[in-house]
This record gives sequence, C-alpha cells and structure tokens, in this order.
Amino acid sequence: MGALSHLKVLDLSRILAGPWASQLLADLGAEVIKIERPGGGDDTRGWGPPFLQDETGADTTESAYFLCANRNKRSVCVDMKTPEGQATLRRLAADSDVVLENFKVGDAARYGLDYDSLKASNPGLVYCSITGFGQTGPLRSRPGYDFLVQAMGGLMSVTGVPDGEPGAGPQKVGVALTDIMTGLYATVGILAALAERDRSGLGQQVDLALLDVTAATLANQATNYLVGGLNPTRLGNAHPNIVPYQSFVAADGHLIVAVGNDTQFARFVEVLGLPELAQDPRFMSNRERVHNRDQLVPQLQRALLERSKSDWLDRLEAAGVPAGPINTVAEVFSEPQILAREMRVNVPHPDNASLELVGNPIKLSRTPVSYRRAPPRLGEHTAELLDETGSLPSQG
Repeated sequence: MGALSHLKVLDLSRILAGPWASQLLADLGAEVIKIERPGGGDDTRGWGPPFLQDETGADTTESAYFLCANRNKRSVCVDMKTPEGQATLRRLAADSDVVLENFKVGDAARYGLDYDSLKASNPGLVYCSITGFGQTGPLRSRPGYDFLVQAMGGLMSVTGVPDGEPGAGPQKVGVALTDIMTGLYATVGILAALAERDRSGLGQQVDLALLDVTAATLANQATNYLVGGLNPTRLGNAHPNIVPYQSFVAADGHLIVAVGNDTQFARFVEVLGLPELAQDPRFMSNRERVHNRDQLVPQLQRALLERSKSDWLDRLEAAGVPAGPINTVAEVFSEPQILAREMRVNVPHPDNASLELVGNPIKLSRTPVSYRRAPPRLGEHTAELLDETGSLPSQG
C-alpha cells in the first residue's frame, strides 16, 4: 500500500506541470485517471523524436517527453466538448478526491467542470488549477508557457554569461524548470488541502500560477533585491552571495568548486599551494571575498590550470573541499551513486519491456513509491473504466 493509495485523482491536465504533479501523486500510490482527447491525446505524445522503440527497434508513437511525466496512470479518452463527455467527467469527479486541471481561466466553467460546479456534488473535492498567471490579476486570461514565464519571472535575467564576456546574454534553464517547480508546488498544495480536509471534511481550490512559482523560486536572488535593494545580474556559474562557488577550468576541462565557509576556503587555497590567500584581509571572510571576487578568482583560476580535473578532484576530496565534475546526462545515469539510489528504473511497457525511466527521489521507509504502470498508450484504459463504472466515456 502506497502512502496515497486511498486517494483517487482525476487528471484533466496536459503538457508538463499538471502531469508532473499527478505522476508524483501516482508514484506515492494514488489512483490517477488521465483524461485525454480522442485521436490525439496529450500534446506531448507527439513531442519527439526521440520516441520509444519497440522490441524490433522501430519507433512507436510514444515520445520520450510523454514518458517522463505519465507513469502509474490510466489513460481514458473523453470528448469533453460533448454533453456526454462532460457528464462522464462530472460522474468521475463526484467519486474523486482530487481534480487537477490546467485550462485557461474560465474554460472549465464552459464545460461545467469548474470547482464551483463540481463541489456541489462533492464538497470534499480538492480542485487544483494550474495556469500561467493564476485565477486573479490583470494577466489571468493570458496563456502561459514555461519559456515565456522564465523570462517574465526574472529567472532568465540571472541565468547566463555576464555582459561584456563572450556568449553574454540571458539564458533559459536547460529543462522546463518553471513547469516542474509548479508541479511540485501543486502537489504540496494538494496534500495540504487534503490534510485540512481530514479536520473539516471540506475540500477547496488550489490556485497555482507559473509566474508566482518562478518569482517564489528566485529565493535568495529575490531577497537580495527585496531586502538589500540589489537588482541581481547574470554571473554565469558564479554565486551572488558566496565566493568561490563556481566553475573553473583545469588543464583538461571544467570542474566546479563550492566553498561554503571560511574553513573550507582555507583548505582550498592550501590545496592550490596559495595558503597566504586565507590570511589576506581581502579574502579572509566570505563577506570580503564577495566584495573582492574580481581580485581573487583570477588567482585561483591560474593555479587550477596547472593540473588535470581528476587530479584536482582527488586532492580536494581528500581535503574536504566540496568539488565535482560537470557530468553529461549520460554520465549521470551511469554514476554509481545514482544507480545505488535507484534513480534509473525499469518500467516495462507493452511495446518494450526494457523501458527505463528516471526514478522518484522520495525515499519513504514504510510506504515507498512504486512503479505499477508504464506511461499508458492513448485510451489504453477506456474499456477498463467501462467495466468499473458501467458507462463508456464519450469518444467523440
């Protein structure tokens, strides 16, 4: 039994933020019914290549993108534009603990699938809405996309090479981080509402906006501005509040050093053969190192060019200085620590029993996550739901 195996989730969302939240709930044991439009399904099914290959090596119709966020769910095709489809979804919602949707503001009400409509027959329903800009505010009607919101939310302004250096300019994060973080916040909001329902017996609406989440996850960069009046700029791989905490170039490539305190700094410069820097008034404290990074970093960089990455990493590890390689994705998933933590898991798919997916990072001692179902084929469980409910969802 999973931690959430007592819960039923009706997932009306698509793309990434909503499916990321519902997959997390499903991994924790919840029963998740993924509603997809007949004929096409979730848009991400077509977001390839790459696509899953069958046992003969031929491409299937299942994109790798879709596979990343939809395991442990059942796919049911319902045409929600029809009265029959809407009635089917209302019946399913009446028997659900959670409804998750990412319609544009007002669209759910057009189908009679908004929170106010559904709570009338299910007052304990937790209804999570994910949009670009939220259910309120002057931008509420605008569609929102991860890339757009990374820009509007300030994330791109602090990501990328600093002005005046080669390759300078704002840069998006290499994954759809705003969508993923919104999915995680949505999950927290849903679980909080469910916990409160245990006391009150009542559900509520959870309102998540990509823009809000992006602003919230600026974290120290946001408070650097709000508290200190400092409007952050791009620092490449350097840290705005800690020095040295960045990438460096060794004789044969890049590595990162993450010095978190003055003791680690003293050990770091000792390894580099520059122990005097730890006694230099300009560099003795992190506060001073931040002020004088332009004088310090070039000295560190010159020293690091004298040896190979592996040599430096061995020496720094022995000295207790946090440092590491910059791995490719391929290197990550062959890393012994990743394998030991079961972050690469086999989830057999009807088209390929050898399908591997990224594991769930949550490790529960008594009710661990489970991988019960591969990401479903489009409409794979429509007939199955017929057997359970006695009414076939509208196929359009």
